[in-house]
Amino acid sequence: MTHAPSVAWPKLKRDLIAILRGIRPEEAVDICHALADAGFEAIEIPLNSPEPFRSIEMVAKALPANVLVGAGTVLDTASVKRLDDAGGRLMVSPNVDAEVIRAASTAEMVTMPGVFSPTEALAALKAGASGLKFFPANVFGPQGIKAVSAVLPKGTVIGAVGGVAEGDFASYGEVGIRAFGLGSSIYKPGMSAADVAERARLTIQAYDAVFFGERYA
Repeated sequence: MTHAPSVAWPKLKRDLIAILRGIRPEEAVDICHALADAGFEAIEIPLNSPEPFRSIEMVAKALPANVLVGAGTVLDTASVKRLDDAGGRLMVSPNVDAEVIRAASTAEMVTMPGVFSPTEALAALKAGASGLKFFPANVFGPQGIKAVSAVLPKGTVIGAVGGVAEGDFASYGEVGIRAFGLGSSIYKPGMSAADVAERARLTIQAYDAVFFGERYA
């Protein structure tokens, strides 16, 4: 049975989420501008970062409206409320909590809970998830995610997150996966906005070569 998401996954040119774990408010705007300028349209600031809601509010106000800004590691409805108050429009979690998904959907957020099995994946979709975060993707590998996705409704947005970098795009692309959450390959605490800009440029270049090149035309 197909379960329509409460909030549909947005039409992005590239389904790439930059995960900025550990980012500080004083650097967040410059780094996120660098990501947006490079072509990233989704940015996640995990809630186990310093003053995450402050960073999210600053970035959401500073970046263009077409850039989806939100939080990761969202574990409860109180955090969803704080995220909404900060202007976040993306809710990413490491687990499937139907109450959290529904709260975020009610706030008109795009939701991407973490899953590791068909049971979790189907439960997340039933709760109204916009997309699914297969985590940790480097444990599954492309073939593992492909096997689980065979039982999911057609058109389900599947993201590979965890141990994934630009060199992995082609192997995931071979099994139909086009969405990725990228963490340490894009940002690590201590990196400058210029460092992130260069990493983002190389990542966008690699994504476009795989998904917009002749091979996938």
